[in-house]
Amino acid sequence: MSQLDEKPEDTLKPGAIGFVDALVIGLNATSPAYSIAAVIGAIVALVGVHAPGILLASFVPMLLIASAFYYLNKVDQDCGTTFSWVTRAMGPWAGWLGGWAITMTGVLVVGSLADVGVSFGLRGFGLDDWADDTLIRQSLAVVLIIVMTAICVAGTEGSSRLQNVLAILQVVFLLVFAVVALYRVYADDSSLDSVKPALDWLNPFSEGGSALTAGLLLGVFAYWGWESAVNLTEETEDSASAPGRAGLWSTVILLVTYVGVAFAVVAYAGTTFLADNAEEEEFIFPLLATEVLGNWDWIVFFAVATSAIASTQTTILPASRTALSMARRQALPNSFAHINPRFRTPDVSTWTVAGIAIAWYVIVNQISENALFDSLSALSLLIAFYYALTGIACAVYYRRHLTESVRNFFLIGVGPLIGSGLLIWLLYKAIGDLAEPENSYSGVSWFGLGPPLVIAIGIALTGILIMVYWRIRAPKFWQERPGVADPDLVHGKES
Repeated sequence: MSQLDEKPEDTLKPGAIGFVDALVIGLNATSPAYSIAAVIGAIVALVGVHAPGILLASFVPMLLIASAFYYLNKVDQDCGTTFSWVTRAMGPWAGWLGGWAITMTGVLVVGSLADVGVSFGLRGFGLDDWADDTLIRQSLAVVLIIVMTAICVAGTEGSSRLQNVLAILQVVFLLVFAVVALYRVYADDSSLDSVKPALDWLNPFSEGGSALTAGLLLGVFAYWGWESAVNLTEETEDSASAPGRAGLWSTVILLVTYVGVAFAVVAYAGTTFLADNAEEEEFIFPLLATEVLGNWDWIVFFAVATSAIASTQTTILPASRTALSMARRQALPNSFAHINPRFRTPDVSTWTVAGIAIAWYVIVNQISENALFDSLSALSLLIAFYYALTGIACAVYYRRHLTESVRNFFLIGVGPLIGSGLLIWLLYKAIGDLAEPENSYSGVSWFGLGPPLVIAIGIALTGILIMVYWRIRAPKFWQERPGVADPDLVHGKES
């Protein structure tokens, strides 16, 4: 059945959410509190007080790729985003791989986010023994994934309302932490080796070479996820522009949040403390919480918990809707295109993504907790790949319109291509870094390579095998041919 022949109950619910809801979902999908907590120590260990500058520099490729998402969404409001756009611009093979990468990012990260949400939530309530008990924590994480998946299936409106609440809590908690930390720095009341903030901290090039590259990779991971707002384009009011604007504004708000919190953390703790505790990852905030807030340290626990819980839900959204889009184009089995007749959400693809994510989380944890962290390292390769692919697709799809104006040339052509080039460079550097076993969390060799790279290669090969099988099984999708952006849509002559 083509999209033109679909009955209303066979489609996603249009107008279910507005611009603000999409913006909040885009923000929460990045899990700001968790992300900044996970990367700040490692970035400081690499570049010292210039960590805010690294987060500023990492914002540049994200903004350029967000511009690509905005302009591609204007001419194709498909919930499959990268999959649909790359297929239209560069053909079905590249499009399928882009869709596969997006879907697998959700599978890799959902379990880890749920684990962090449960762990920090329990600690916030003083249940440290429960948080340290592997069976209890992992069981609750699985329950959390199931609950958040059920909310996703039960309707986009309900999902957005929950996201709004979690966003408010997260922002309030982060602001309280940052304000108190900076106040104590300027009051000379820091319990650690505090440093007064300086504008020079915004210079990302103080440390060159591998330190800069590694720092930028961490920064890109911190920003990842904002495009979830665009995956809801078919369910958003003013679908041609609101989701793209939400994605753009998400990156800007994240920039302000990350740089502000980074200034507060580095100023209060100093570089030595952060570098010495870099391996603690997301636990750097709890370590600082007691120092900064004393008995009010539960605020930070709940900031990270709400951040991870919110992202557990929003990370399922793009993966499930990409699978839906692929199934509608017959690039995946038709069952993934099933829409719940009551809630108008993609129930089969949503539950399938959640089920695979749970299986991945449970199985990998049986290998070791470090293996789960290694799978997150592999995530950076998938992120850089499909973001870069989207930037290139934007310039290719709009190629007949790039010389119509200076704006088109730079915002639709040059900008996305520069963003893609930066991400391809980071992808190349990351592959070299992750190939070394000593750079992994596990510190062991898998087939002579680091576990993160082996995981990424395994995911890529699995995708290629499934793609080739489905090409033989259902060849219709692979008959599609690349095209160009519709001039009427580009110039706003059609809605």
